[in-house]
Amino acid sequence: MQIWPGQPYPLGATYDGAGTNFALFSEVAERVDLCLFGDDGQETTVGLPEMTAFCWHGYLPEVKPGRRYGYRVHGPWAPEQGHWCNPAKLLLDPYAKALDGGWQWDEAMFPYHFDNPDGSKNDADSAPFMPKAVVVDPSFDWGRDRRPNTPWHRTIVYETHVKGFSKQHPDVPEELRGTYAGMAHPVSIKYLQQLGVTAVELLPVHQFVQDSTLLQRGLRNYWGYNSIGYLAPHNEYSARGQRGEQVQEFKQLVKALHEARIEVILDVVYNHTAEGNQLGPVLSFKGIDNAAYYRLVPDNRRFYVDYTGTGNTLNMRHPHVLQLIMDSLRYWVIDMHVDGFRFDLAATLARELHDVDRLSSFFDLIQQDPIVSRVKLIAEPWDVGEGGYQVGNFPPLWSEWNGKYRDSVRDFWRGTDQTLAELGSRLTGSSDLYQANGRRPYASVNFITAHDGFTLHDLVSYNDKHNEANGEENRDGESHNRSWNCGAEGPTDDPNVNALRNRQLRNFLVTLFLSQGVPMLCGGDEIGRTQQGNNNAYCQDNPISWYDWEKADSHLLRFTQQVIRMRQKHPVFCRRRWFQGQPIRGSQVSDIGWFTPGGAEMSDQDWQAGFAKSLGVFLNGAAIPKLDERGERAVDDSFYLMFNAHHEPLEFVLPEAKWGQRWSTVLDTNETENPVREDQPGPDVRAGDRLQVQAWSAVLLRRHS
Repeated sequence: MQIWPGQPYPLGATYDGAGTNFALFSEVAERVDLCLFGDDGQETTVGLPEMTAFCWHGYLPEVKPGRRYGYRVHGPWAPEQGHWCNPAKLLLDPYAKALDGGWQWDEAMFPYHFDNPDGSKNDADSAPFMPKAVVVDPSFDWGRDRRPNTPWHRTIVYETHVKGFSKQHPDVPEELRGTYAGMAHPVSIKYLQQLGVTAVELLPVHQFVQDSTLLQRGLRNYWGYNSIGYLAPHNEYSARGQRGEQVQEFKQLVKALHEARIEVILDVVYNHTAEGNQLGPVLSFKGIDNAAYYRLVPDNRRFYVDYTGTGNTLNMRHPHVLQLIMDSLRYWVIDMHVDGFRFDLAATLARELHDVDRLSSFFDLIQQDPIVSRVKLIAEPWDVGEGGYQVGNFPPLWSEWNGKYRDSVRDFWRGTDQTLAELGSRLTGSSDLYQANGRRPYASVNFITAHDGFTLHDLVSYNDKHNEANGEENRDGESHNRSWNCGAEGPTDDPNVNALRNRQLRNFLVTLFLSQGVPMLCGGDEIGRTQQGNNNAYCQDNPISWYDWEKADSHLLRFTQQVIRMRQKHPVFCRRRWFQGQPIRGSQVSDIGWFTPGGAEMSDQDWQAGFAKSLGVFLNGAAIPKLDERGERAVDDSFYLMFNAHHEPLEFVLPEAKWGQRWSTVLDTNETENPVREDQPGPDVRAGDRLQVQAWSAVLLRRHS
């Protein structure tokens, strides 16, 4: 087969309309073979003829899109020195833009023999059992696609799963369910529009591996935190094929969501790969240049540093690893048009030596990159290593999943003793975490639930996890969930328990969407999705995790839509800047006020009372300090929000007249039929009046101008 020298950049397989350039980085390789596979599975091997700056490359004028390929790397076999090169192992291209096929787990995919993992070398050919990389055609008709560019403070995130969202949707054609095309279907798009969210945060769609250990137990990797291809959309989510069709289908999904003014944020896993530790398989990086790609234990380089709990950690100190990640991020922004990223276990990315360093190379690269620095960046600000909990410590460009918000709001509504000062900080954007380094309230991505843990329905229905279906005797998953079953464990026919659970669902949603910061709704919570108490459904690729549209709670869905609409309508709930707690010029009242149920302004003693379960919050719509995105001054209604997490009704006294003469009720979570009535508010009440707030309830009043 004819082969030309080609170019060392770009890495990967690049089709230019006439042929394909192949380039692969390996500092330890002595020779690199490109393996091309025909439709009949026949393998043709061609040695890459050139090596420039440790990048092996060649150009094949006859190779067109759809062609399958892989690599075999000749080099040192010295596990104790961190080298696992073995040309018997077919290796996936780290820059592959598509993969074809699945994982047929066999001993040949491992570097050793199972009966002697420490002292043997396995020279069996792994090619028959491996998926293959695919040359793709990069062309796509984007038409007039434009990014929504929703400002951060107006963003409402919906965390969802490509497969789980549509897999059981009765109005999506059966052949499209569980795919990119299923989420792009007009029925799916209309649902998201009517819900009112502005961005979908997709659980990992990078190509990931189905773990052999799960398959042996009759389970599957559902969440996808097991990446092997950082430029390839996962092939199992494609309805049209795996020879590059998945790339076109994903682009069509982004295009459809953009037409609906909905952004696409990807949950990305750059902290580890699916190759595991020294006992894991050789699939790609490990056989190409193990010592370059992974963090190894210095005094025994056979073993891996593990900050992720998955067996390995990518080596963010190596320039080619950083290049891979940055090339991947730019590819998804430029070629795939996505609008942002949520970085799994992001504290791992900051580890230079041992401690987390917020000025690490990775964050410096992000800061100066003209493409990636312009999109939405969200950190999961922790990992499993020592010192890995880093909420509030990321650089100014970044927003963060706010775990402290989750914990504080859960504790408040289940009645756990905590100071109201903690809750007050979380409701107003967590300035104690983000203000000191120049960030705004939207640095806090607020959430009550996420994919990892109970659903919202299960949060109010179970005290304990029920993960028996995972096959680990209920040992996996978080044991301290800050949940409350409201009086019965799991499903019950008790009307009082069910009424309280429904009220708690509304309490959580009101708190989430009326807090400052960026709300993130866990997909399915708005329709009462349950996992039957499983709080670690990572391996449940089945109805336990999929949305059950037939049993959707229509009342809860309508309530969620109404509360989201209220947030979108009123800028006082999504301010761009921090509250100052001071009156504006010409006003007697400040931009925010805090009150006891008796109507008095909160004292220091009130804030520190750990037993207190109730408070009132005044939000001044006339004291939004800065101009909106169009340069106009934002002026809104003023509101008074009352929280009662006590187990008995409580009488609230409205504050004195300077805070508002007349008020009307626009939301009451105790109401079952019509809890949101902004268009038809309740009867007027006046300053000094007494208003009863039912147990475990929240009430929102709007001030008459």
